[in-house]
Amino acid sequence: MKKLLSLVCMLSCALFIVSCASSQKSADTTKPDNISVGKVQREVKIGMTSAQVVEVLGSPNIVTTDEERREVWVYDKISTEIDSSSSSKGVWLVVVGASSDKNKTSTSQRTLTIIIKFDNEGKVRDFSYRTSSF
Repeated sequence: MKKLLSLVCMLSCALFIVSCASSQKSADTTKPDNISVGKVQREVKIGMTSAQVVEVLGSPNIVTTDEERREVWVYDKISTEIDSSSSSKGVWLVVVGASSDKNKTSTSQRTLTIIIKFDNEGKVRDFSYRTSSF
């Protein structure tokens, strides 16, 4: 009987601790190489080689050519941030507990598109970027 009471008490304490969690923040890992507008502005320069661009930004999502058969690289990154919070209010009894949970979740997404244009020698001749948040 003592073991059962001890087990019930431990479970009640564990449930109480879990129910006290007030806020949780998590981010989607769709941007593994951590590309940002600041990184593009600081590190991408006209005249860089394609190898240097790969070193800074990683591999592009899309490689294509323009009307003069010069390479154009596109980096397209999307990140999702989920913010969820919950609050619990209730009366906890040793054997039976009662609570009411309120959960709030908000989701926001950001996109970053980088377009890098190379010349005939494989060096950056132009680059641009666009961001959006919704």
